[in-house]
Parts: sequence; C-alpha cells; structure tokens
Amino acid sequence: MAETKREIERKYEATEKTGLPDLTRAQGVSAVLDRGVAELDAVYYDTADLRLAADSLTLRRRTGGEDAGWHLKFPVASGIRDEIRAPLADTLPTSLARLLRSRIRDEDVVPVVRLRSSRDVRHLVDDQGTLVAEVSVDTVHAERLTETGGETSWTEIEVELADGADPTVLDAVEERLKKAGVRPSASASKLARALAETTEPAPADDTRVAVFRPGEDTAGGRVLAYVQEQIDAIVALDPAVRRDLPDSVHQMRVATRRLRSAFKTYRKVLDRTVTDPIGEELKWLAGELGVARDQEVLLDRLRGRIEELPRTLLLGPVRSRLRIWNAAHGGGARRTALAALDSARHLALLSTLDALLTDPPLRKGATKDAPPVLAKAVLKDYDRLARRVDHALALPAGHDRDLAMHEARKAAKRARYAAEAATPTLGKPAKRFAKRMKSVQTVLGDHQDSVVARDALRILAIQAHAAGESAFTWGLLHGQEEAAGADREREFPKVWKRASAPKSRAALTH
Repeated sequence: MAETKREIERKYEATEKTGLPDLTRAQGVSAVLDRGVAELDAVYYDTADLRLAADSLTLRRRTGGEDAGWHLKFPVASGIRDEIRAPLADTLPTSLARLLRSRIRDEDVVPVVRLRSSRDVRHLVDDQGTLVAEVSVDTVHAERLTETGGETSWTEIEVELADGADPTVLDAVEERLKKAGVRPSASASKLARALAETTEPAPADDTRVAVFRPGEDTAGGRVLAYVQEQIDAIVALDPAVRRDLPDSVHQMRVATRRLRSAFKTYRKVLDRTVTDPIGEELKWLAGELGVARDQEVLLDRLRGRIEELPRTLLLGPVRSRLRIWNAAHGGGARRTALAALDSARHLALLSTLDALLTDPPLRKGATKDAPPVLAKAVLKDYDRLARRVDHALALPAGHDRDLAMHEARKAAKRARYAAEAATPTLGKPAKRFAKRMKSVQTVLGDHQDSVVARDALRILAIQAHAAGESAFTWGLLHGQEEAAGADREREFPKVWKRASAPKSRAALTH
C-alpha cells in the first residue's frame, strides 16, 4: 500500500573535507544529535528516452536506511516534492505504475542510474527535544546503467524539514551554512546531477519545438504554444486526479475544455478536419471527469444551504439523507473517472495529442502575423455569445430560458478562453476582455447551478417522502434555489451591459 510524504528540503555543495558548522546557533535549533551513518543503495528507473526526468519526476527502488522501498517523487514547488512510497518489491508496484501511466504510456521503465550513498545523519531538535530538521552529509557514487553511461562521485549536504516543523528553520540553517562557505547545489536532485555527469549531452531532439519557435509572432506559433500548454496540463494532472488531490479533477477538466475551445476558435490556424475528432475525444474525457466534479460542486452547494438554515427548520434526518444520496452518486463518480484514465481510449487520446504537436495540421492562417488573426477569432466568439444572450433575454422565465442561458454560459466560457489564449499576443486588452467574459460566465454559471440544485432537491424530497421522512426542508431549499436563480436572471442584463461595452472589443484591434 502506497503512502505519501511531503518532502521539503534543500541541498548544498560539499566536499569530503567540508565540515558542518555549529548548527545550534541557528534560530530554533537547541541541539544536534548524531544518528550515525546509513549505507543506501538506490536504482533509479525511467523510460529509455528519460520521460520522467524530463518532467522532473524520480522513480527509485532503494535498499538500506529506514525507508527502504519504491519511491516516486512529484515536484510541487522549488525544494518541495511529494514522495509516494510503496513497499520493497522486485517489480514496480501497480499503485505507482498507475501514477506514471500518462507519461510512460505503454513503455517500460528500465534502470538508468544507480546511486550508492554513505549518509551521515544528524537530527536538529528544539528546546523541547522535538525534531525540526534532519541534516545529512551524503557521499554519493553514481553509475549510469546504460551502454553510453559512466560514473561520477560527489559529496553534498541535505537539510530536510521535519513533519510539522516551522519552515523558517531551513532559512536559519542555511544562514549558518552560508557563513561557513557552503553554497546551494546547482542540481535540483541527485538523479539530475547523476544524469548530467555520467553521459555526454545528447543533441536536442524535440520535434515539437522544431514546429514553431517559442515567442514566434505568427498565429501558428502562438496557438500551438497554447495548445502545448493545455496538453502538458492534461498529462501532469492525470496522476493528481488518481491521487484525489484537491481541485485536480476540475483543473484537468478545464484543460480539456480550453483545448477543445482553442480548436474551435482558431479554425483558421488549425485544420478542423483533424482537430474535430480529437475534440470529441476530449469531450468524452471531460464528461467522464465531470461526473465526479459536478457531484462535488453540487454537494458543496447543498451542504452550504443546509448549514445556513436555523435548526428549527431542519425537519427530519436531513444531513443523513444527504449523505445517503451522495454515497449513491459520489463513489460511482470517482470510479467512473478512474476507469476513464485507465482505459485504452485515454492512452490513445494522449498519443494523438502528441502527434498533433509533432505534425500539427496548420492552415494558411498559421503563417500570418498573430495579432490580427487572434483578435479576429476572439471577436468572432464574442459575436456568437452576443447572439445567444439576445436569444436568452428575449424568452420568458422558465425552462426554455434556463436552457438558453446555459447555452450562453458555454459561449461566454469559449470567448473567455479565446481571449486568455490571445493574451500573450494582444496584452492588456485581451486580459481585460477575458475578465469581462468571466463575469458573464460567473453569473450564468450561478444560474445554472441553481437549476441543477433544484433538480437534485426535488429528488431528495421524493426520497425523503418515500422513506416516511419530512420533505419540508427539501421543499424550503428548493424555494431558496428558485429565488437564487431569479436573482441571477435580474442581475444578468446589467452584467452583460458592462461586459459588452464596444470599447473593450475595439481595444483588441488597436
């Protein structure tokens, strides 16, 4: 069974003769305890083309020390990684293999580097005897396990924050190390250093970069850069969704939607005969992920409504009924999302997205200057939104208007995404335009959430009544959601008037 540990550490250059300064002079450290020397032996795995290393991931099988086993590390921020551990085994545990699937696809991971380290460990404790950090002096020998590899050795100092300790202790320790002449390491990890020092650098072979130059001011260059950003997000968020990290499902779904919108918006740049089938697959993936996300949003909304009610208006086992309803939907929703990520269809989609960047279906518009092409595409999406808004506002309140406002919401989202994609090219005018479109999307989104909540509350009332419970509270909440939806309908014309001001669109073309 895998477990996760947040690793916050800093690395420093050292030699065999480098001695540690008196770290009790570091603020927050009262004593330094010698914990002896541990002999560690780790084999690092990757694909033959080092896909994991390219994304700053490390996968290793380590023996020796207190944490022998398989370790998979994901970068979180500079000096911070999530280390996912699984018990020692001869082969890669399935729990870790799933987290690598979006990056390695059907490729095998093979041994690429062996690191043997002699680790001299010291514990830093505060005046209560509580561990605040671990300092180790590591003497490392690295061996490249491929035909072209070599060997190298070095010594480094590693300072790792203890769980729950104040991060400022790392700054205090670093201050003492710097005064002693010790400097931060140039390498982010032992593996990165080993790879750099045990083989000749290979010539760059990134076909995606060969297609366009970063910052190239052509429509094709700008659009493809945005497309690549969304594809990279989908790949990176796959393991986050599997780990059930907060907001990961939402962010992955957003990336699929942004990509689909880009295909539709920038049809003068990318050939839709190629991108439309990909868009359908992205729609499928977003739909499978959306079951979990939509349930999460709806549950939060209903819980919030219940918490706002006085206790005297909570008639019957309201919270228990909501838990029963969610259990019938929530668990199945997560299973649906994970099944989609484990499917051959998802792998095929990822491979298709790779191919899209390798050999992009560029049209003639791709060679034109980016600003006019992108501005025209954004304005076209705005016109589409304006037609849908006019249609919705012309309808009387009711079911048809609810549907029309939902369609306008989707058009507002597309216009927003188009402007965000164009912001690196068009600058502040596009950024301001995107903000206006977001305001439209937000009020229409709140309206749609009230519509969805009413449907759920009706079902909850029926279930409560059938079980012999009072349906009063569910009816009361239904009435609140009707009022909330009506409020958004009254608010929307004012929001639209501000967002549709002609000067914001004119600025896109100047």
